[in-house]
Amino acid sequence: MFDMEAESDEQKEITQRPKGDNKIQYLLTCIGFAVGLGNVWRFPYLCQTYGGGAFLIPYVIALVFEGLPLLHMELAIGQRLRMGSVGVWSSISPYQGGVGVASMLVSFLVGLFYNMILAWILWYFFHSFQSPLPWRDCPINISVNYFWYRETLNMTPNIETSGSLQWWLVLCLASAWCIVYICFIRGIETVGKAIYATATFPYLVLTIFLITALTLPGASDGLIYLFTLNWETLKNPKVWLDAATQIFFSLSLAFGGLIAFSSYNPQKNNCERDALIVGCVNSFTSIYASIPIFVILGFKANENNNNCQNWNILTLTNAFNIGVGNITLENYGEWLNYLNKTDPSEVESLNLKACNLQTFLEEVASGTGLAFILFTEAVIEMPASQVWAVLFFVMLFCLSLSSMFGNLEGVLTPLLDLHIVPPWIPKEAFTGLICLISFAVALIFTLGSGNYWLEIFNSYVGSVPLLIIAFFEIIAVAYVYGINRFNDDIEWMTGRRPNIYWQATWRFISPFMLLVVFVAYVVIEAEKQPTYNAWNPDYVHYPLADVLHYPEWVFAICVLLSILPVVAIPLVAFYKFIQRCSLMKSMHDNISVNTDHQGLELNIMFVLLFN
Repeated sequence: MFDMEAESDEQKEITQRPKGDNKIQYLLTCIGFAVGLGNVWRFPYLCQTYGGGAFLIPYVIALVFEGLPLLHMELAIGQRLRMGSVGVWSSISPYQGGVGVASMLVSFLVGLFYNMILAWILWYFFHSFQSPLPWRDCPINISVNYFWYRETLNMTPNIETSGSLQWWLVLCLASAWCIVYICFIRGIETVGKAIYATATFPYLVLTIFLITALTLPGASDGLIYLFTLNWETLKNPKVWLDAATQIFFSLSLAFGGLIAFSSYNPQKNNCERDALIVGCVNSFTSIYASIPIFVILGFKANENNNNCQNWNILTLTNAFNIGVGNITLENYGEWLNYLNKTDPSEVESLNLKACNLQTFLEEVASGTGLAFILFTEAVIEMPASQVWAVLFFVMLFCLSLSSMFGNLEGVLTPLLDLHIVPPWIPKEAFTGLICLISFAVALIFTLGSGNYWLEIFNSYVGSVPLLIIAFFEIIAVAYVYGINRFNDDIEWMTGRRPNIYWQATWRFISPFMLLVVFVAYVVIEAEKQPTYNAWNPDYVHYPLADVLHYPEWVFAICVLLSILPVVAIPLVAFYKFIQRCSLMKSMHDNISVNTDHQGLELNIMFVLLFN
């Protein structure tokens, strides 16, 4: 367990360990890691699904009692011990070393598919300079769907049909890993330089989008829908579950990246203030990003509703020989009511489309669908569409890249701190080797079935393992190391002892919430039979037509991905226990059975077993 070191030892460690140029650079690095694609994709989708503004209530509660305490704890531990995740938890207790290994494995696995998303963004970015945009005109009615599923992914009809490597995606994936390596080649020194652009540019783009989108027709409908409070949804337990997991994953807790970044801080630094800044900026970004997203969705919903009504107007005009221009969008409802009264059978026989603005507003996709389908469809209708497409994908590129810095840092820092890498291998070469291995493994996502596998990685690696890791982290600090000793360390670093809020959340509230979320997640998932949406090229709408069940061997891989990272926790603990028992037996054989030595033997055995 860690204690206060001598001042000279601390100064030596501070001098030897690399660090960022300044405090702003450090905060931008943490914010860039925490603020990612989930803020632009998943949060707006959850707001729409659970009644707009009503979702903010459980979201804020989860932030206050789960997110901020865990964030403060990780920043404080990394700053105090100045090590990566494996070194930190091994220092607290050798039996906790597996927690750091689990974080490292999660960071590696998440980095694999996260950089594939970066490759997709590059593909769309390169095509955004064409005029007209290539997804505007395709062989089927819904052109953006065809460009995404056929031209970009070239998806197979199901996960069992692997397909071949798509060379254009392989090139984009190679480019993505090269960019990450160049930005990361010197570790924290080069990451700090790149973060100024990757962490700030998305806010500039979001602001430009917000100002412009507010001028679009239907913008107010999107805003009203976003901030409408549907209080009934709060009775649904899944709302609270999704709010808790969203704030947890949004802050990038339990990945090890935040511990690694904070380890480059000087030990005399106010980590409590850093946690509050990073946590609040992350949540503000989620809400701020939702506004232009929903304004654009309101615009698109109005476009779809008007097109629907125009088709019905044309049908009614031809069927009843009404003069062209008599039925308009403004009086469509009145004409429809009139014709339903005068000749209802004829109107019914026309099979008019059901045109409802609320229905179109509810057709919101999450994840890849939001960026590569719905938004690209909206961009087509905007003036200077190439400019907006370029800006949007540059923003997504920055969000992805800054998050990748944290994922890669969560892998490299523990390995380098543990001195696993031979000293004759340069750090730049080792970083390149990790990137090369990651690229080779991630080639599975460039297959025709690659999108199916990416969804599996996203669903199973980034869920249960993180909950388990975070639970063991907070238990290790509060009950293994000791909350009072941890408070002493924070007081030494910040000059102020943690208040009752931090102590109550660390001791009781946060562990309880993590346990409840984990149990609820397992129960809800156990009730569902895992399915996935399969691409049907004959179907032109979103979501996809074919909903299939995973084959047994694929489901086994899903379970393996959930278990693989966290299995390191009991394995390392068991290994350390066996190692200590073996050492104790060896000492017992070497120490004389003389009565004078029995007390010393017992003391040594106790120290070896429990420290």
